[in-house]
Amino acid sequence: MRAMLIETFGGPEVMQPSYVHHPEPVDTEVLIEIAYAGVNPVDWKIREGMLSGLFPHEFPVIPGWDAAGTVKGVGKNVTEFRIGDRVYAYCRKPKVRFGTYAEFVTMDHAAVALMPKNVGFAEAASIPLAGLTAWQSLFDAANLSAGDGVLIRGGAGGVGSLAIQFAKHAGAKVYTTARKANHEYVTSLGADVAIDYAAEDFADAVRKREPGGIDLVCDAVGGGAHRKCYHVLKRGGMLVSIVDPPDEEMARSFGVKTAYVFVSPDGEQLRRITALVDSGAVRAPVIEEMGLRNAAEAQRRSKVGHVRGKIVLKVR
Repeated sequence: MRAMLIETFGGPEVMQPSYVHHPEPVDTEVLIEIAYAGVNPVDWKIREGMLSGLFPHEFPVIPGWDAAGTVKGVGKNVTEFRIGDRVYAYCRKPKVRFGTYAEFVTMDHAAVALMPKNVGFAEAASIPLAGLTAWQSLFDAANLSAGDGVLIRGGAGGVGSLAIQFAKHAGAKVYTTARKANHEYVTSLGADVAIDYAAEDFADAVRKREPGGIDLVCDAVGGGAHRKCYHVLKRGGMLVSIVDPPDEEMARSFGVKTAYVFVSPDGEQLRRITALVDSGAVRAPVIEEMGLRNAAEAQRRSKVGHVRGKIVLKVR
């Protein structure tokens, strides 16, 4: 099968097209013929070796953790999927080796879900990792509920695009940061207030509107401004970060709780997201399609940042 491979850690140039052995599903796995693979920041971090201390790696590595495609085979213990089903999945395995920048991938059935019926493969490929990250941050880590005030840093990105919609659907008041050019996009997703972080300090902007602070910050950006997140929370509020581990000393000084979320595969949660998309309550992030052979350029753009929604790679 065709795949993009890396034989060693390094820059985008280490990723090259190649042909590798076609995988076969074992007892509890589903074989997915991939139509589109999603591109996420974690992909270039894997390529550069930034996660080598977190997960075991075995070269050659096929990058990619997002897939949407068609079931082409099932293990003997799999009963809920049939050949021909249109599915998607967050395909993170215990060892980094066989990813989704390829024509086929196998994944444990517990991580796989039927795609929403009202989206195509390209849109579906943008959802699993970003959607599960947003879901687990807002509901598993933070227990978001109706009436809460939440700030989502990075609202125009893949995670932010879905986090805004999940939070709004849950009945929260949603603040988000985005470049001015993306304000129309994030408000169309349901954000109540969009803050241009290039023109004003986001912490000051939130505090002007919420002098007593808000309940939750979901930080999908990190970086130097991460520490400002503590300033917008009320005492007893919560900071959930998916980029930089929270500063526990600052959390104690501000009287807030923290959580660091590294997303886990979860087919049941994907099915709940599917239901929201099918109902029209949530839509896929805006996407830009690129070819599989352009994966290196896609990762370059992902690393630079400011991608609106998600980049997806057309595999077939």
